[in-house]
Amino acid sequence: MPAYWTEVASPVGPLLLTAAADGALTSLSVPGQKGGRTVRDGDHWRADPGPFREAVAQLGAYFAGELTAFRLPLRAEGTAFRTKVWDALDAVPYGTTTTYGAIAARVGASRAAVRAVGGAIGANPLLILRPCHRVIGADGSLTGYAGGLERKTRLLALEGVLEGEGVLGAGQPANTAPSHAPVISRQANSSVSTLQPPEPIADRTAATASP
Repeated sequence: MPAYWTEVASPVGPLLLTAAADGALTSLSVPGQKGGRTVRDGDHWRADPGPFREAVAQLGAYFAGELTAFRLPLRAEGTAFRTKVWDALDAVPYGTTTTYGAIAARVGASRAAVRAVGGAIGANPLLILRPCHRVIGADGSLTGYAGGLERKTRLLALEGVLEGEGVLGAGQPANTAPSHAPVISRQANSSVSTLQPPEPIADRTAATASP
């Protein structure tokens, strides 16, 4: 069965999306991401924007500050423990933050297992769609993020979580999300969609070739 991929240009840089044959999204990754997905056209992978139309539309609404929860079919492969942690990420509301310790408590893990929880969060294959960017340190620091701290900062700022140079305490509500709306465009006969930001960022191309 084939698997599909497409590339989307967004306000936080190129996004590489992959989907199973039935259309369920299997990953959303960014350039430079540790453990990020790489694809290459061939017998298994096919570049096709068709299966991603709804995902692109919802991502556009999210970056416009008009969508606070994604409603998309997701299918991530992982251990039972990692799957439980990823499911817990889905319960962290837009415009709020939580801590690694709180996620550990939610999945019934001991305090000693917080590091393992952090590892599972760092291995989240569906960035943005499963909001691991909303998990911060117990002291309010942003700490690590597989997509890079710059992207984490921009995502939290979009959701209104950032306050000045700091971060609101875990679980606190956000300010009003930005109301500016990017324009979604698609290049003809291309697998690349564009979420055009109000102020264009430098174009970059995600790596799409595996060794």
